[in-house]
Amino acid sequence: RRDLYEVLGVPATATAAQIKTAYYEQSFRYHPDRNAGSTAAAARFAAVSEAYRVLGSAALRRKYDRGLLSPEDVRAAPQPSGRPPAPAPPPPRAPAAARRGPVPPPFDFDAFYRAHYGEQLEREQVLRARREQLRLRREEAKAQGRFRLFSDLSVGLIFFLGFAI
Repeated sequence: RRDLYEVLGVPATATAAQIKTAYYEQSFRYHPDRNAGSTAAAARFAAVSEAYRVLGSAALRRKYDRGLLSPEDVRAAPQPSGRPPAPAPPPPRAPAAARRGPVPPPFDFDAFYRAHYGEQLEREQVLRARREQLRLRREEAKAQGRFRLFSDLSVGLIFFLGFAI
């Protein structure tokens, strides 16, 4: 049987993070989905997975280093994943009609938002109103400017025609 540290390509003094990194690199490289039909890659992937199963668990790694690891220990060990085990699914809920008691009202997000951001909302509304008034004044001034220009041109035209006649 080969040395598990050799299989992963790490020294015996490797940290858990180094072991995990070596496992992920090699499992990615030799995964059967990436190497379809290659029995050598499948065998290498199985060896890498077994090595990580032992070296990725602190208790199994201690047993392996002392030479006390048995095949039963390896078979009983779960695959370390770096994630906590998934919790059991919650029991199925009874339909709404079968539940008893008052139904709590749904959470009012609008009330929550107004309570926490009310002052900010008021400031934004005031700013919007000011901007709208300013926009209306500018449009009005622009319209009056056009009217003045038109009236000035027409007065000038009348003087010119009066002078020409």
